[in-house]
Parts: sequence; structure tokens; C-alpha cells
Amino acid sequence: MAKPVNVEITLRSVKGNQDRLLKRFMKKVKKERIIEEIKDRRHYEKPSAKRRRLNKRKKENARKANAERNRKLNINT
Repeated sequence: MAKPVNVEITLRSVKGNQDRLLKRFMKKVKKERIIEEIKDRRHYEKPSAKRRRLNKRKKENARKANAERNRKLNINT
């Protein structure tokens, strides 16, 4: 079970600007990955399928980071 997260923004903290309030709230919700957690829990996922999905994500992130690193090294030399 994930730890409970309280996302709280007050109008006072954004000086009464409701647009800024919504933007800041959505930014905090995305950062805490609340929506993603809800979507993940809608349906049961086998542990092996979850591991496979996470490993695939790790490999993709590593590939992108490596490509970015190579791109930066080629530009600087």
C-alpha cells in the first residue's frame, strides 16, 4: 500500500489567482504520480507482467539517456 499523500494549495499561496492555483495543483499531482497510481490499480496486473513492464521502461530510459549523452559528446568535440 502506498503512503498517503496530501496535495494542498491555497488561494493565499498563489495570491488569489485561480488559474495559477489549478496549474500548481496539477503540477503537484503529476509529481506525486497520483493519477498514474489510480490508473495502475484499476485492474489487477500479475507481478511478472509488472516486472516485465518496469524492466522495459528502465531499458527505454537507459537507451534515451545514452543517446542524449552521445549526442552531447559529439556536439562538444
